[in-house]
Amino acid sequence: MFLFDLAVVFFEVIQYNEINVAGDGSQNERRRRDSMEILYKSTRGGENGVTASQAILKGLAQDGGLFVPDRIPALDIPMETLAQMSYQEVAYEVMSRFFTDFTEEELKDCIARAYDEKFDTEEIAPLTKAEGIYFLELFHGATIAFKDMALSILPHLLTTAARKNNAKNEIVILTATSGDTGKAAMAGFADVPGTRIIVFYPKDGVSPVQEKQMVTQKGENTHVVAIHGNFDDAQTGVKNIFNDKAFAGELAASGFQFSSANSINIGRLIPQVVYYVYAYASLVKNGEIKDGEKVNVTVPTGNFGNILAAFYAKQMGLPIGKLICASNENKVLVDFFRTGVYDRNREFILTSSPSMDILISSNLERLLYWIAGQSPEKTRACMEQLKKSGTYKIDEAMKEQLKDFYGDYADEAETAETIASLYQDTGYVIDTHTAVAASVYNKYRKESGDTTPVILASTASPYKFTRSVLHAIDPSYDSLGDFGQMDVLARISNTEIPRAIEEIRTAPVRHQTVCEADEMPEIVKKILGI
Repeated sequence: MFLFDLAVVFFEVIQYNEINVAGDGSQNERRRRDSMEILYKSTRGGENGVTASQAILKGLAQDGGLFVPDRIPALDIPMETLAQMSYQEVAYEVMSRFFTDFTEEELKDCIARAYDEKFDTEEIAPLTKAEGIYFLELFHGATIAFKDMALSILPHLLTTAARKNNAKNEIVILTATSGDTGKAAMAGFADVPGTRIIVFYPKDGVSPVQEKQMVTQKGENTHVVAIHGNFDDAQTGVKNIFNDKAFAGELAASGFQFSSANSINIGRLIPQVVYYVYAYASLVKNGEIKDGEKVNVTVPTGNFGNILAAFYAKQMGLPIGKLICASNENKVLVDFFRTGVYDRNREFILTSSPSMDILISSNLERLLYWIAGQSPEKTRACMEQLKKSGTYKIDEAMKEQLKDFYGDYADEAETAETIASLYQDTGYVIDTHTAVAASVYNKYRKESGDTTPVILASTASPYKFTRSVLHAIDPSYDSLGDFGQMDVLARISNTEIPRAIEEIRTAPVRHQTVCEADEMPEIVKKILGI
């Protein structure tokens, strides 16, 4: 039934577009629309002229590269107009400039379905000011982490893309998670017709709450698998499966096709651009800054997608100055920005900010492509060297293109101290990842003397990492159980325990599969019955 529905809707969309063009009667208008079209290409040069819906549906390019737009569109709407818009309206203005083969009706429907009562605030992404920092709270969605901001809409973009391209196979979402992407993706795709989702995560490499959220996930089409290894092992395993042409053939013969919910999917990345535009517009609306005044952006960074979205917003014309990249002790990105050398050949450190425990930052490839003058040859050479030796070095011309970035890191003691001092001074409680960013921002401000207003991406609720947060504030709470600690956090922060936490207090465990990293392909086949 689902495939029949796809075919019917696909025919209706084509028919609707033909009627619109015919009814318009204006060749100039049609040419104008064509000139605004954004197409996508692989960072490694193997694919060009791909529509937005095709790029979303594929997830990863056939040559292993990531899809990027052929140009960054201008944010050609007055800020005073954006400042009066809701989050949903800003989302349309931003996404419609990238996803140009989606009709207005299609895109607005996706946005309306994504940003609704699943979020516990009408603002969707509110700003809280503390100690001169504007904390952009990206954790008000269903799984209390910033991944909800994009993964709430990706299922709708993907199923719409399937209809637009007359997809005949069932879509299998295959993804690796360092803790948040997996749960947010499953929450978005649970029981969505015509899809299945398989999530791999590192056993003992996520927080207790993150793991409980995943293993209790409902939905007949959801599957969660723990691997013995770290996130990079899981991510590499997923990429290898995507790049296995023989596997893809087996999949197609059985009526399936892969797509991705990781930020390698352009349908994940572009929705993240929205909240930076919305945050800036909100500051203008509230009189905190003047239209055109620059702001800096600080982002706790692991896989690089979140800060890349801020970079894209800057390229669109949003007045962003410095892009401050904050890492934990897995500081491969910090070293890259300082030296121009990316080297993952180092100890993998488990920290209290596990979603940043990453040594292979996949989205950095999109930035590499940009600073290489959109050269697929240079990008491909770097990626091949990374795969071969675990390291690559960019040339001086490329390094010069990184001048808008600043990188630094916070160790475990600095992270805990930032949580404690902010709470003691203001009563505001932040999670460990946000604390890494706040610590790094304070270092930047002290080092540079730059007092430009700063938007700091607060990527997770403190309730998701309660044990680490409370230990930083007062170690005497260590003896309490996880949910007892959450009750304490609610009291001292004067906030309500999120629905996402209450739901897992007594939820039964539904997923218990554990495997080695090299067993991932066979596990996928077993789940799909191939």
